Amino acid sequence: MKRQVKVGIPRALAYYTLYPLWRVFLEKLGAEVVTSKLTNRKILEDGIRETVNDACIPIKVFHGHVFDLAGRVDYIFIPRMISADGKATFCPKFLGLPDMVRYADVALPELIDIRYHRRKIPGGLLVFFYAVAWQIGVRNPLALLYAAVAAVYRQKQYQRLLKKGLKPPEAIDIIFGQKKSDNPNREEKDQLVKRPKRATVALLGYPYAIYDTFISAGVYDKLVKLGVEVVTFEQIPDKVMRRSSKIMPQNFFWYYSNQVCWAGLHLLEKKEYVDGIIHITAFGCGPDAMVDKTLELEAKAAGVPFLSLTIDEHTGEGGVQTRLEAFVDMLWAQKNKSRAG
Repeated sequence: MKRQVKVGIPRALAYYTLYPLWRVFLEKLGAEVVTSKLTNRKILEDGIRETVNDACIPIKVFHGHVFDLAGRVDYIFIPRMISADGKATFCPKFLGLPDMVRYADVALPELIDIRYHRRKIPGGLLVFFYAVAWQIGVRNPLALLYAAVAAVYRQKQYQRLLKKGLKPPEAIDIIFGQKKSDNPNREEKDQLVKRPKRATVALLGYPYAIYDTFISAGVYDKLVKLGVEVVTFEQIPDKVMRRSSKIMPQNFFWYYSNQVCWAGLHLLEKKEYVDGIIHITAFGCGPDAMVDKTLELEAKAAGVPFLSLTIDEHTGEGGVQTRLEAFVDMLWAQKNKSRAG
């Protein structure tokens, strides 16, 4: 009996956006999918040791996740991320990740580094699936097609859960049967016109910076504990994002940067959408430097409080907690003042 192939997927970067698509496809082809552990101090330190000095913390953490999989799998899945929408590209370091990892001083299994370029042409995604299947030894076209259809279906289900306000880890648990949805009929977050009585904060940033609780110091959960309603760009309907892309004077070259800015423009369009905006940005991220300034200027023009939180390997929970408490206290003071007036 042929041994089941093990494919490792690092729990970092595009994992938070495309993990269901990748995992379902690989599993339907008969592979066993192994994910790296949750980010911890060892993973971070391993990544820092083997990464170039000027890399941002998400890239350093990604290296650590790759090394965590070494010795446990036959392949490590690191697609060369070109584009997810056929228009904007990913950060240049995304494009070079397979090469950066390959030349680190760590023994690794074979890398699956197929180009992920989701162009808007028939079969654009199928080309990617075919190349991945071929690399792990699957030649049956019917098996390939079945796996691709199942993967796309699960990915759409995942995206619907994100639109309803679930965080990626929660949605992933539901998709793969590890957790039941507490409210499967929950409405999508298209009802942002009416702000709830408690403070609402738009937590904007790249998914891998927000939802990796180790490097973000658990910002999302800290806000929830402070009694804040949290909104992220994943909750904004696609049609609204498309409209924001048309009113933005100049869209960015980078996929995630556009997603963050489009969401910010929409939420700032009417002041009753949010009470404040917090932008999570990684120190040393070139694209994010422009995103941060854009959001700051737009928030200032709209008269909405704005906080920029920069994260790196030295970020401490205490400092983050203090800044969040001060920001939320200011929002509550403004709400109380407006009610009194």
